[in-house]
Amino acid sequence: MRIKNICCIGAGYVGGPTMSVLALKNPNIRVTVVDINEERIAAWNDSELDNLPIYEPGLKDVVKEARGRNLFFTTEVEKAIDEAEMIFISVNTPTKTYGKGKGMAADLKYIELSARQIAKVAKSDKIVVEKSTLPVRTAQAIKDILDHTGNGVRFQILSNPEFLAEGTAIQDLMDPDRVLIGGEESDDGKEAIDALVDIYATWIPKEKILTTNVWSSELSKLVANAFLAQRVSSINAISELCEVTGADVREVSRAIGMDSRIGPKFLQSSVGFGGSCFQKDILNLVYIAKSYGLKEVADYWEQVILMNDHQKIRFAENIVSKLYNTVSGKKITFLGWAFKKDTNDTRESAAIYVADALLNEQAEITVYDPKVSEERIYADLDYLNTRSPEENRRLLKVALNPYQACKSTHAVAILTEWDEFKSYNWEKIYESAVKPAFVFDGRNILDSQSMREIGFQYQSIGISNLNKI
Repeated sequence: MRIKNICCIGAGYVGGPTMSVLALKNPNIRVTVVDINEERIAAWNDSELDNLPIYEPGLKDVVKEARGRNLFFTTEVEKAIDEAEMIFISVNTPTKTYGKGKGMAADLKYIELSARQIAKVAKSDKIVVEKSTLPVRTAQAIKDILDHTGNGVRFQILSNPEFLAEGTAIQDLMDPDRVLIGGEESDDGKEAIDALVDIYATWIPKEKILTTNVWSSELSKLVANAFLAQRVSSINAISELCEVTGADVREVSRAIGMDSRIGPKFLQSSVGFGGSCFQKDILNLVYIAKSYGLKEVADYWEQVILMNDHQKIRFAENIVSKLYNTVSGKKITFLGWAFKKDTNDTRESAAIYVADALLNEQAEITVYDPKVSEERIYADLDYLNTRSPEENRRLLKVALNPYQACKSTHAVAILTEWDEFKSYNWEKIYESAVKPAFVFDGRNILDSQSMREIGFQYQSIGISNLNKI
């Protein structure tokens, strides 16, 4: 089966970049990305490519080459579904904020709405591909909807989770560690799997394309994110031990990372992980374990989240402690708001929760981030509903220039590891700061010796100040 027309429902962080690369590498396939959000689609169609809804290094070049040739962004959802032979579902699956499973289970309402829309519109056989991160056995729910409310057409359900990392998404899509495709073991299922394998095989070696049953594929995505987050929480737990014993977490990380059984990746201590996936997927995994009565399994993975929350809280508490147990009325500068460098995504960013804790202490925060808008920053704080929007805007300001943000500051807190922060004129920042001037490096990106030579009281994660003045 050779696919000529693909539709992707959802133009977000997975759908947009993934389909752009897929279209780039398959110029003979028409790829249509649909979304009911008119503003988002308009941004994807921006003529100058300067206002794409997602910031990713390399994304602009990919969209420029493929868009209008065989890549299209539109709000005409039903037309695209009708014409497509293969439909990717790439809609948001947030954690439930209501009812059973509140705060843990994935909210699948958008998945179900997508499935029902496909069932309503489809007049020919379709291959439906799960691209969103979903709980194991969601494919069965999608198949039930399609088989019982369709128009007599046949559907094959595939699971094809995405393993890209924000900030390196295009690189990850161009040269992935693996592509995972799960499907039914029937003849029709194998034919559907082969059709998707052929699409990826235009640029990915076949030995990197893994095929499994649907349930293994669905669960693998959750487990992959859980294992990565576990490594972050593990090294962060050790960072606190380093601070009280005189050890250096960077040296510990390097030492254990040289063990071939462990490896060096995801062993950088920080103020905590964020993003749309890690916390959501672990909580989903915890909920699934609890729903099957696997209490010990659930408790084990929940501890990864608890450790991450603890790391953010203790970072904020350390700022208060070092500033003589009060930050009320003191200016604290945040460098970075995005959850990691090279992205404008702020979902579950550590900066949000550190800011919330300090604002509760009546600190006056000024934020500078090179890619995150003022509107987004205030929306993140307002969503917590800890204070009124008016109070958030009174206590927190957003600066367009890092030196303006740092002027007359009592302390600088680095919350995102943007490379540009390393090249700042820190002598200039020190001269304009209130003395003694503090730097709290939540990403360990600055050189501690040079910062102290400038005059800063420098604090970093997992590096002891024992025997230091």
